Amino acid sequence: MQLLLPVVGLSLSGLAYATSSSAKASATTTGYLSTSSGTLQIPDGTSCACKQLAHSLPKSVLLPGSTNYTTETVDKLWDIRADLSPACVFVPNTAAEVSEAIKIIGSCGAQFAVRGGGHMNYPGANNIDAGVLIGLTNLDTITVKNDSVEVGPGLNWYQVYSALEPYGRGCIGGRMKTIGVPGLSLIGGFHYFNNKHGYAMDNVLSYDIVIGNGTLITVNKTSHSDLFWALKGGANNYGIVTKFELQTYSVPNISTTIQVFNETNIPYFLDAVCEAAKLNDDDPIAAGMIATVTYNATTKVAQGSVLGVQEGVSIPPSQFANFTKIPAVERINNVTTLKPWADTLDSPKQMMRVQFSHRTMKPDSAVLYSIYQAWKAAVDEIADVQGLYPTFVTNVISATSVRPAKTNGVGNVWGLEEEPLVIFQLSTGWDLAQDDLRVEAWSRQLVEHLHGINKNLGIASEFIYMGDAGEWQDPYAGFPAENVARMREVRSAYDPEGVFSILSWGGFKLGL
Repeated sequence: MQLLLPVVGLSLSGLAYATSSSAKASATTTGYLSTSSGTLQIPDGTSCACKQLAHSLPKSVLLPGSTNYTTETVDKLWDIRADLSPACVFVPNTAAEVSEAIKIIGSCGAQFAVRGGGHMNYPGANNIDAGVLIGLTNLDTITVKNDSVEVGPGLNWYQVYSALEPYGRGCIGGRMKTIGVPGLSLIGGFHYFNNKHGYAMDNVLSYDIVIGNGTLITVNKTSHSDLFWALKGGANNYGIVTKFELQTYSVPNISTTIQVFNETNIPYFLDAVCEAAKLNDDDPIAAGMIATVTYNATTKVAQGSVLGVQEGVSIPPSQFANFTKIPAVERINNVTTLKPWADTLDSPKQMMRVQFSHRTMKPDSAVLYSIYQAWKAAVDEIADVQGLYPTFVTNVISATSVRPAKTNGVGNVWGLEEEPLVIFQLSTGWDLAQDDLRVEAWSRQLVEHLHGINKNLGIASEFIYMGDAGEWQDPYAGFPAENVARMREVRSAYDPEGVFSILSWGGFKLGL
């Protein structure tokens, strides 16, 4: 990628930072930050916070041009659109340092962002221009217990699975190797075993969190139970979680299937997706999948694929029988464990610009196929976009995946009913910034048009999953109104000054 202007010299509170030709941005002592896209003015609040952080915790502060600045502001982010230029980066080593940082940021009135794994492709959700970026990289401890694991927010899910591997245990986390622990856990969390154990948020036993006034508290079912509920799907509205304790399960083996289908069989492939959503056993076998269709707008070739995982030993995995009966171009079944399986599913960072958008519907295979056809035709309309990489993604929500939240005495903010749903997502990659607005408009107009058709058919759901949503979509509109009102009450109780809504404004916020 193109590098930005080198730093020519910068000093904060007597700290001098060396010149570097590979810096993402350069700053001057006059309060401006020069980047490849222009010059940013550093607000007084940001200058105040960066200076105080550099004075109090100098080893944890990175300025433009310093070693690791680009690592924290570019390399750790998935979507190129999220590459921004903070005035300083604070990389805490302990929860106490997070606490001190929030006190400083709040007192200075500085705008800031927080980055965990960096996978949320919502520009501004995990990075910031001319503000303070808090990078949680160094909060990466793991403590394995008998039936739980304590993990820091600087970890990705592959690291967690690797730590649990020697014990024959697993947890409900991300399906892709580079997805981070905090974002997925706080927005909900799709995993292969949702149908049996619920979502990642339903499997968090305890949170250590720094709230708006800088206080570090432990939140669980009996301590701050109102906040415990709100954190289950409440995203980054309440504070910075410095430690999660997660429920673990005995998973000594998994059975996996990789199946690839040509375009002729995509109608049957999508029918199998809908049938998976309808499964509703009283005691389900833990099993789930990643089901996608890729389309090459140049060659006009479409291909469906399912990556399925099931607990235990079963060759082929019994829970994917509806896929296995479809003639496949390729089919690979295996018995393995979670760690090596996760190791094969990388989602490399900084490969492209990425736009998500999606809607949710009741399972109807004929309608889902018509949606796929409309998407493919619409992709042809933007085939001239350089580096175009379109993917049609489906995720299923079964009645059994909702049930744990209904029976665990806590619940979550989603408030879904026990009914089958299918999410259809448009994941679109491309190369050039000049196409950003075009791709966003295309994606938004298409998905809303398709949702409108589903509303007329009476099969639309207003549920929006943050992890698959476009930045213009409103997840809270799909939550029960009483849940949103309760979330606001909790926010007012724990962050009355609005540190995590006014100063940290990126991501899916409840609104003021």
